[in-house]
Amino acid sequence: MNIAIVNDVSMICMLMTKIIHENSPHQVIWTAENGAVAIEKAKQDTPDLILMDLIMPIMDGITATQRIMEDSPCAIVIVTASVDQNADMVFSAMAHGALDAISTPTLASDDNNDGITPLINKLNVIDRLILPNKTKDNPVKAPLRQSSHNHRKHPLISIGASTGGPGALATVLSALPDNLDSSIVIIQHVDENFTAGLADWLDGQCKLDVSVAMNGQPIEIGKVYIAGGSRHLRLNSILNFEYTPEPIDYPYRPSINIFFQTVNQFWTGPKTGVLLTGMGSDGAQGLLALKNSNNPTIAQDEKSCAVYGMPQAAVKLDAASMVLPIEGISTALLKILSDQQQSVLSSTAQRL
Repeated sequence: MNIAIVNDVSMICMLMTKIIHENSPHQVIWTAENGAVAIEKAKQDTPDLILMDLIMPIMDGITATQRIMEDSPCAIVIVTASVDQNADMVFSAMAHGALDAISTPTLASDDNNDGITPLINKLNVIDRLILPNKTKDNPVKAPLRQSSHNHRKHPLISIGASTGGPGALATVLSALPDNLDSSIVIIQHVDENFTAGLADWLDGQCKLDVSVAMNGQPIEIGKVYIAGGSRHLRLNSILNFEYTPEPIDYPYRPSINIFFQTVNQFWTGPKTGVLLTGMGSDGAQGLLALKNSNNPTIAQDEKSCAVYGMPQAAVKLDAASMVLPIEGISTALLKILSDQQQSVLSSTAQRL
């Protein structure tokens, strides 16, 4: 994998280049001291991945990410010293198409694995995502268990997102009312260190309560949950959240497919699947499972995607009953919820 490093501190560029050279098969093909230089270099020699600093002179990482994704798109990972202090900037960059974020290796970490391992692990995962021929994206099957708990009947909206997801999610959630008659669960590909920050950021973008899903937690109506940690989120047979490390070798963590498939298997109320912008193909098989069980499914259209990877994979499988621009998805969800409510009322009236 060909990597570029954009950072105004030359010592950090040198350190990351050294770590990559000595601990991975990847190679650094160029470095840039600010976003403006990076834009021009990316046009001339587009790498597979850019490690992008946030705060730089002349042009910051947010603007550079937006311009590169428009002119010469490639995978971009934000490298920042403090997510807590720069959370808004991190998620703004991700809204413009950055794939993920990671802490900046320090000079002290050069002498131990604490600083090296996270960076190398992140590079290896991204390598598998952007070079699909290396890894076969087989559909993930959830263990078959019959649910005996049918007490949760309210609607559930499951949303999967990756590259460009934070911005797309903010657009969808901000148009939904605070009295939404549904639960929403979001599977966003993001480093575990940034999940809590993403939940806080999205919470400030909408009227709904957004939080990280906790292991063993039941799903409440009117709440938005985000998958957290480095493990996969799924529903178990008693309709609570459950984190699992399996399958260990699956490149997407957390996996959209795994959550969609367990929702399809166990959730007893109305359910809807949504697949937003993202690199790769995670979520396509899970969306297909939901559609094949006669549930409404939505894929974001190509024009409004930062990266038309996951939605495209779903469209090719005929897994989406609707393909919509990001601005139209909230309206479609509200219409779906209204139709589902009318269907429930009609069924109840017929039984009476």
